[in-house]
Amino acid sequence: MKSIKAKLHEVIFEADTFAGKAFDLGLLLAILISILAVMLDSVDVVHANYGDELAVVEWVCTILFTIEYILRFWIIDKSWRYVFSFYGIIDFLSTIPSYITLFFVGAPSLILLRSFRLLRIFRILRLVDYLGEARVLVDSIKASGRKILVFTMAVIMISIFMGSLMYQVEGPANGFTSIPKSIYWAIVTLTTVGYGDIAPQTVIGQTIASIIMILGYGIIAVPTGIVGVEIAKSEIKRKFSTQTCPSCAQEGHDYDAIFCKFCGEKL
Repeated sequence: MKSIKAKLHEVIFEADTFAGKAFDLGLLLAILISILAVMLDSVDVVHANYGDELAVVEWVCTILFTIEYILRFWIIDKSWRYVFSFYGIIDFLSTIPSYITLFFVGAPSLILLRSFRLLRIFRILRLVDYLGEARVLVDSIKASGRKILVFTMAVIMISIFMGSLMYQVEGPANGFTSIPKSIYWAIVTLTTVGYGDIAPQTVIGQTIASIIMILGYGIIAVPTGIVGVEIAKSEIKRKFSTQTCPSCAQEGHDYDAIFCKFCGEKL
């Protein structure tokens, strides 16, 4: 006979049962409704006409998320692992603002109130928990971290070098008033954004700008290739179940796993 904790864990943390799928679907719907309510409430006309109704929707969603947060905290044996995990922090940030705003009322606190309400948009990050492909992307970016860091450093060095060179070639007379501003122009050009607020006027400067622009197209493809390779590797290796460890809340276990590979607890 399963305990209440075990039953709730199966419903809340796992998605390979009917109850688990139904819970995830209901929670997903609540997240979408709450995000829509926050967005609509930021429109003055909608807020003026439907502010009270949106406030009711917001509080209903907040209470539901609070109950869910408390249940998740209670179910996991090592609760602190959930509290300080990515999803635990997101759950907290998406729930607490509604309660904080109760203590800040009146005109002087309106700016602070708005900043707390903005934190509710963190709920959109909870959608990642329901998209397996998003997890693959996150894992691939993590695996590519060092390569992307090296690539970023190379881009920074190119920008500094090219910006300094353009400062010498064009000078303050053509808008390149300092090396930092010239580096800003190099970054904008290298990333193919091209605001056009600063532009080289000399033939040499335009030639260098053309080289940077062509180089930019080649550079854009590099991080895409790095992450793409890692995604391909992840898809090959990816044969995980939806089980979440009842002790440490870690995911990513093999389908035939009996024990958690992170803490050793029985699944």
